[in-house]
Amino acid sequence: MSGGLNTSETLGTTETLADLRREIDAIDEKLVHLLASRLKVVQRVVKVKERDGLPANIPERVEEVVASACNRAQAEGLPPELAELIWRDMVAWIIDYENRHLAADKRG
Repeated sequence: MSGGLNTSETLGTTETLADLRREIDAIDEKLVHLLASRLKVVQRVVKVKERDGLPANIPERVEEVVASACNRAQAEGLPPELAELIWRDMVAWIIDYENRHLAADKRG
C-alpha cells in the first residue's frame, strides 16, 4: 500500500478487505431478502387499498413510517439522516408501484 495506513494495524486485527467485503455481502443478501419480504406485504396492501378505495399515497402514513425508521436508526447508532434518505426513496418507489398497480387493476 503506497502511502496508506496498514488496515490490520489500524484495526488491531488481522481482518482483510476481502473478509470485510464478504461480511458486507452477507448483510446485503439479508437486506435484499427483507426488502423482497416487504414488497410481498406491499402487494397485499395494494389489494386492500383497491378494495377500500384508498390512494397509494397517504402522507400521514409516509411521515409515520419515516419517523419510525429515523427513531430506530438513532437507537441503533445509525445516522437518522441516512435512514430518512433511504426510507423516503423506498417509500416514493413503493407509492409509484402502488399507483401503477391500482391503475392497472382499474383498467383490467
